[in-house]
Amino acid sequence: MRLVVTIPAYNEERTLGKVIREIPRKIDQIDDVKVVVVDDGSIDNTRKVAFEAGADKVISFKQNRGLAQAFKMGLNAALQMNSDIIVNIDADGQYDGAEIIKLITPILNSEADIVLGSRFKGWIEYMSLQKKLGNSLATKVTNLLSGLKISDAQTGFRAFSKEAALRINVMSNYTYVQETIMQAVDKRLKIVEVPVHFRRRKGKSRLIPNIFSYSKRAGLTILKTYRDYKPLRTFLLIGGFIMLIGLAFGLRVLIHYLNTGMITPYIPSVILTAVLLIVGFQVVILALIADMIGSNRKIEEEILYILKKKDLER
Repeated sequence: MRLVVTIPAYNEERTLGKVIREIPRKIDQIDDVKVVVVDDGSIDNTRKVAFEAGADKVISFKQNRGLAQAFKMGLNAALQMNSDIIVNIDADGQYDGAEIIKLITPILNSEADIVLGSRFKGWIEYMSLQKKLGNSLATKVTNLLSGLKISDAQTGFRAFSKEAALRINVMSNYTYVQETIMQAVDKRLKIVEVPVHFRRRKGKSRLIPNIFSYSKRAGLTILKTYRDYKPLRTFLLIGGFIMLIGLAFGLRVLIHYLNTGMITPYIPSVILTAVLLIVGFQVVILALIADMIGSNRKIEEEILYILKKKDLER
């Protein structure tokens, strides 16, 4: 059985070497451990440090593409290396590589398809109040939209079975953490959490320059993923809300008409009611069309899964 550890890295020459050296190379039930670093267009010595520290493979982007694309490349590279389990860990040294053993145990025991290393169930050396609040809010939103109850949807320390990795399709250009969870729930993959240690970061985060920028971009990723995987519910809610507003305006007109027999003072409200009801109805029709497109998407993803599997078998 082969384990491949993927490490997306962007200008992490100071911490990457330690991260690689902490990864255990001998694990019970694992015959082979490989390390893949995805250098996301770094302008420092990240690539050189990766090789010197013992990385088995380094994939380098010519320019920065973002964490989601680096993660996606790492996942695909690990599959091509015939991995049975894939672990993703950040290059900043905040996670302890020795805990990879804890992370993959539920997969080895056939208890999970995806394992998340939860910082909030474990031990946090330091996390600013701003980031704690941001992580908590993003996790609550992810839980609400996915229907899954987890403590840390933002963790970058996670393990995937081969089956899970084959079924996950990262579409975002920014972050993968919420999207992969929502996809996994939709595909009925079993997700569990294990507590992990989270150490103080040395230097500034490349992914989150400030919490407001991250919240905006991560929030957009969550909404897009929800729209793509729950199109009927998304557009029915939007259409129903618009029609409800239209009915609220129309009710006032109706009451006035029943009392006076006239609608003349409320002509603008009549026009607004009609417009809102028409637009709301059109959005409801759009919901049905989006649902049909969603059904086709599921067929396409199943075909993609089969093609990936056959390609690996070859």
